[in-house]
Amino acid sequence: MKNVALINVVGLTKRLLGDHTLFLSAWMRDKSTAYIQPMLPGVTCSVQTTFLTGKTPHDHGIVGNGWYFRDECEVKLWRQSNKLVQAPSIWETARKINPTFTCANMFWWYNMHSTVDYAVTPRPQYRANGLKIPDCYSHPAELRDLLQKELGTFPLFNFWGPKTSIKSSQWIADAAQNVFRLYQPNLLLVYLPHLDYCTQKFGPDHIKTQRDLLQIDQVLEGLVQFLEGEGVEVNIISEYGVVPVSHPIHINRILRKAGLINVRSENGLEILDAGQSKAFALADHQVAHIYINDLAKKESIFQLLQNTEGIAEVLDTEGKREANIDHPRSGELIAIAQPDSWFTYYYWLEDHKAPDFARTVDIHKKPGYDPVEMFMDPKKKLIIPRVALKLIAKKLGFRVLMDFIPLDANLIKGSHGQLNVKDKDKALFISPEKVLDNIRATEVHDLVLNQIF
Repeated sequence: MKNVALINVVGLTKRLLGDHTLFLSAWMRDKSTAYIQPMLPGVTCSVQTTFLTGKTPHDHGIVGNGWYFRDECEVKLWRQSNKLVQAPSIWETARKINPTFTCANMFWWYNMHSTVDYAVTPRPQYRANGLKIPDCYSHPAELRDLLQKELGTFPLFNFWGPKTSIKSSQWIADAAQNVFRLYQPNLLLVYLPHLDYCTQKFGPDHIKTQRDLLQIDQVLEGLVQFLEGEGVEVNIISEYGVVPVSHPIHINRILRKAGLINVRSENGLEILDAGQSKAFALADHQVAHIYINDLAKKESIFQLLQNTEGIAEVLDTEGKREANIDHPRSGELIAIAQPDSWFTYYYWLEDHKAPDFARTVDIHKKPGYDPVEMFMDPKKKLIIPRVALKLIAKKLGFRVLMDFIPLDANLIKGSHGQLNVKDKDKALFISPEKVLDNIRATEVHDLVLNQIF
């Protein structure tokens, strides 16, 4: 039984390899490199779960980064409990082959309350006074304290939001080395998100991406050389490639203008009432689940979206079955964007009626994914001093609204999730083992198992 690592370098594609990835480009010369054929939806939670289970969303149930919980009439994204995954994961399959097998999961999603041997994942503290304190969760529980004593507190605000930086990926890479020293797991899963940020903000070809490539290349050099020095066979994988986009589709505004969306007015601001709406969309990058409470409207909604600029395809019951995403958690319809388009969650028609959380980093209150959270509002003057003053007020115990996120979807220049992807923008699987030039996401599970055993 070998020790194997699977390092997830989010967004890594052939388009990005070159002069700014000198270590990685040299390291992979004697390795096999396969394109991973795009799956639906090509988003973090779905793709990672497919890699780890060898199943499609039809079987494992992770139909996106979130979905509509119909019994609660609430949209919930970025849940963390592994109990939501409805298929066995790779470590469970491996233990049936050899009961002594062990696995460490460093920041891959659905990492809480799983049957993995060792786990570390982001988990902020939400204090009663309104403060959100950086922290992480671990199993065993004392591992969190050991890592943060040596490496410092997990840099949560560098993991997501306007301050995203290499610090979070560097912390994860350093923590992965420490975990391997402690436990020598047979499978080490590592998630390095750094390339996801700049490529979505500015597009994969922007000059600012070059710095990010240099930084992640340096992190990989340290991590890979350490692991190989410990006798670990290292694989590098990516979930998806980010493609250039220029056209945001405000799908919920389209549904609202058609009289399908209900809102509640609270203090003059509008809150989506999902349970009372005839239909609404959960926007998730280049894919949107359309949840329809009034099924008599299904055909008219299908026609409305089919005729919407920027939408490539709308999947009905048969289309979902063919795409292996026909699961009860999926929307009654699924809209797929054109390669140069993506979906916003915006449902208000006037910005002054947007809910207060729309201008904050709040991944749990928004009924859809919001990449604009990576920007500070360019229209606000003296933005940095204003942020500093509010942070001081927070530390003094005052409840403060950190409303610095813009409502301008045109700022986003990269996205992912749809299937019409050129080879240069496809996800990659780089392995010391011989693999075919093209593989499916469902094949990663068995490829890694075969390598271990």
